[in-house]
Amino acid sequence: MQTLPTPITANTLSSQPTFDTTIKRRKTRPVKVGNVTIGGGHPVVVQSMINEDTLDIDGSVAAIRRLHEIGCEIVRVTVPSMAHAKALAEIKQKLIKTYQDVPIVADVHHNGMKIALEVAKHIEKVRINPGLYVFEKPNPNRTEYTKVEFDEIGEKIRETLEPLVISLRDQGKAMRIGVNHGSLAERMLFTYGDTPEGMVQSAIEFLRICESLDFRNLVISLKASRVPVMIAAYRLMVQRMDELGMDYPLHLGVTEAGDGEYGRIKSTAGIATLLADGIGDTIRVSLTESPEKEIPVCYSILQALGLRKTMVEYVACPSCGRTLFNLEEVLHKVREATKHLTGLDIAVMGCIVNGPGEMADADYGYVGKTPGYISLYRGREEIKKVPEEQGVEELINLIKADGRWVEP
Repeated sequence: MQTLPTPITANTLSSQPTFDTTIKRRKTRPVKVGNVTIGGGHPVVVQSMINEDTLDIDGSVAAIRRLHEIGCEIVRVTVPSMAHAKALAEIKQKLIKTYQDVPIVADVHHNGMKIALEVAKHIEKVRINPGLYVFEKPNPNRTEYTKVEFDEIGEKIRETLEPLVISLRDQGKAMRIGVNHGSLAERMLFTYGDTPEGMVQSAIEFLRICESLDFRNLVISLKASRVPVMIAAYRLMVQRMDELGMDYPLHLGVTEAGDGEYGRIKSTAGIATLLADGIGDTIRVSLTESPEKEIPVCYSILQALGLRKTMVEYVACPSCGRTLFNLEEVLHKVREATKHLTGLDIAVMGCIVNGPGEMADADYGYVGKTPGYISLYRGREEIKKVPEEQGVEELINLIKADGRWVEP
């Protein structure tokens, strides 16, 4: 037999659980990278990487500047040789002379201690990959690692890492321990398998060496090209750090995400899932496209989660048979007229059914209430009704009247 739901009363409402709609970020230590701070409650930092050869001084300077001007706060460059490391010194000097001092991360590759020591003199942060920093050529005939063999390589890693750690520690600079699922060291693969556990153990081994040398200006990443692996690795890393009393900030990313719509969706699926859990202090969206195209994706992810306000937030219904104007066209006109008003929320709604309710949190609303006319709202209050052809102009006038307009 059908039954009616229990009527909602004041007492019923008071007993309902309350839900916090803000993301509670994991508490992490602040790590300074030049004039930018990662973690410590600071806004999530946006990063990218130039694809110019670092030996091309002018090209690299121009690429770093292009990224920084559109909102990239830390820029990574590749440093595969000593010649590249020395070129980085010139890049840094030219940036300061012709533009400004942009925080730079040097990506150091196989057996890179000498290279890392050189770049540590010139830039703010060095990224190393635990699977490659002391590169061991895989042995196709190996069936296991004994504890003695495992520990011997661990000691070799310590000897190779120690000079870099001391250099960065004494200069007040930073390091990213950047684990990649696709480049785990052979002994980690044999011991823990091709798993998130192996990724986490790889990071912790390097963390312990750094901590033993009183160096904690560290950021951790555990990237994978498969989103479920990436998410599991970061969640496990947080669990282990909590158990060990560690509070290092995390750099999020889905490596080798590809290009186009799917690359963006794949990156968002991994990064946003973790950010919604409160995990993550800096992000990079890795696309097989020009680096400049990564930055808008980063900011869109952060904006959608309410973690940073870097653009106008537009609320718009998907359109249906009730819509009283060309919603797609009008949304485009409203966006073009107001997209520079960072911090505002503007709703464009096609009909009165969803309009005022769905746009309740918006600063301003543009609603098709009757054919040929637009109702303009300030918050929940209807301010005026104007002919459709004057809608955008009158929306601008309303924003101006409230003193919230700035010229583009």
